[in-house]
Amino acid sequence: MKWIIGLGNPGNEYRSTRHNVGFMAIDRLAEKWGIDVSQSKCKALLGEGRVQGQKVVLIKPITYMNLSGESARAFQDFYKADLSDMLILYDDLDTAMGQIRLRYQGSAGGHNGIKSLIQHLGTQSFNRVRMGISRPPAGVDIAHYVLSSFRKEEAEALENMIQATCDAVSACLTDPFEKVMAKFNGNGMKG
Repeated sequence: MKWIIGLGNPGNEYRSTRHNVGFMAIDRLAEKWGIDVSQSKCKALLGEGRVQGQKVVLIKPITYMNLSGESARAFQDFYKADLSDMLILYDDLDTAMGQIRLRYQGSAGGHNGIKSLIQHLGTQSFNRVRMGISRPPAGVDIAHYVLSSFRKEEAEALENMIQATCDAVSACLTDPFEKVMAKFNGNGMKG
């Protein structure tokens, strides 16, 4: 079973914000794969389906970003899910707008959702797709920036990034993570 967690904040006021690109990617995957992500369980909205012959669970924690680890831990404990089958999708200030970067371990890098996951899962070693939102201009508060909506001129880069994220997630269903990393990081990256 592959479990894919998109990080974000619940509620309409956050729907189109930079901090919610993980939710946006889950919504796109749900649409693409015909999975209804509406079951309330494990402090999250879940949807289960079969994709490319595998059971897949799409997960949107409803704990708010800073407590995302509570949901991941509840899911892991309830389903006895293997951490090597988990994939986290989230916004990243240190990746250029519209780009994605796959990693299999690392620190939180100041991201409170990742900090919560590390705390609750007890490891920094888990597969992740960092979705680039770039850093704000000098003098702009980071909290305000990540909770702001994308500008009109960023629409194409956002669309390309969500598509590249979905392509990478699809590849993870059949290929080892290292192979997917090699394809989507660096020169082979689309978007």
